[in-house]
Amino acid sequence: MPDVLVAGAGPTGLLTAFELERAGLDVLVLERAARPSPQSKALGVQPRSVEVLAERGLLTAIEPHVQARLPAGHFSGLPIDYTDLPTRFPYQLGVEQAHIAAAIEAQLRRPVLRDAAVTSVTQDDEGVTVTAGGEHRAGWLVAADGGHSTVRKLLDAAFPGYSARISLVVADIELARKPDGLADEWHLPSLASGFLLPLSGGRHRVVVAGEEQQKLGRDDPVTADELQRALTAVHGPGIEVGKVRWASRFGDAARQLERYRHGRVLFAGDAAHIHLPVGGQGLNLGLQDAANLGWKLAAQIRGHAPAGLLDSYHDERHPVAARVLVHTRAQAALGMPNPDSAAVREVVTGLLAVPEARRELAMELSGIGITYPGISGRTTEIAATPDGSGVLTGAPLPPGWADRVEVREGTEPRLVRPDGYLAWTGGPGLDSALRRWFGRPS
Repeated sequence: MPDVLVAGAGPTGLLTAFELERAGLDVLVLERAARPSPQSKALGVQPRSVEVLAERGLLTAIEPHVQARLPAGHFSGLPIDYTDLPTRFPYQLGVEQAHIAAAIEAQLRRPVLRDAAVTSVTQDDEGVTVTAGGEHRAGWLVAADGGHSTVRKLLDAAFPGYSARISLVVADIELARKPDGLADEWHLPSLASGFLLPLSGGRHRVVVAGEEQQKLGRDDPVTADELQRALTAVHGPGIEVGKVRWASRFGDAARQLERYRHGRVLFAGDAAHIHLPVGGQGLNLGLQDAANLGWKLAAQIRGHAPAGLLDSYHDERHPVAARVLVHTRAQAALGMPNPDSAAVREVVTGLLAVPEARRELAMELSGIGITYPGISGRTTEIAATPDGSGVLTGAPLPPGWADRVEVREGTEPRLVRPDGYLAWTGGPGLDSALRRWFGRPS
């Protein structure tokens, strides 16, 4: 019997499984699709998520698929400079989500069980039973099964928020013809006029949100003719849609679970929060959910988690996602083609001309500025341990912690949590920090 079941083989579910496996646990990932998705889906990896991937040795396999290193993020199309951020990676990566998922999946010890759609979930004091093709039993379940999470619906978990106000179409297409110089390289998007980006394999990503999209229903098929009309309106008659490889409608609905933990079921990624996918924020939130949750759940299962450690996953990550929901709703309002939005955009543009305001927003959008109560920041100079242990530098390790904290050379006193955040930076308090995050000495 595995220690943990993970529902969903997207980047969030796969990175959660990776984190648990490197802590020595047995994990089974259940995925409803019969094969890995070829769809590009999210395209932007923000600096903090690049750090997370690099710290775990996953970035090397992703880098050959990177199509752009963008020195700026954006706030509804307004450029937000990343070049002076305090990170080794002061840029966002333009890379298709499918390549990120493949790189993580290749590192898992146990293969993903595909064609295994979740149809029932029951739990008791000892564990969780999931029906997904067959019956599977484990001590815990991580639901990372996307914005339409089956697990969330089966548990009737409260998912309050706002319904969509606008409708957009995203598609991967082949162009039969286009003007010279159009969509040859990546650029910042615009909600008002849509955007067109080059992908691998001769494909292009298109996002449109015109009047026609507002009139059509969520379940109406996206046709080549609809995309042709939208692209012609923006780029003129010199562009011609060839084949539509994948297309979907989406909106700016913003919802979030009230609690990320329901007994022995924990939610992560889009299963826990949905919003307008501006700037790849959903992908980045999910990766960082996984990095936060993995080591805490592993400590719980291995029996040395201090009281409240697992619940700190919700306490730390829920406010981060709540803030992103605010940001993405603001960006949706700012990007709409109407006089009020234009007026607000003019004011925001002026505010972002102030260096301090622009840097504050850059820290937040990039994830570099994210911290948690009682945490003094993060580090990328200290590589993550292969087994997901903490790291101590610049101080002797008190007896009884060697199975959970690795000591490394370094003059600067620092206690680093397995997710890269600093739990202690010198002075009194090392013992209390160890007990808070790593339990009791053995």
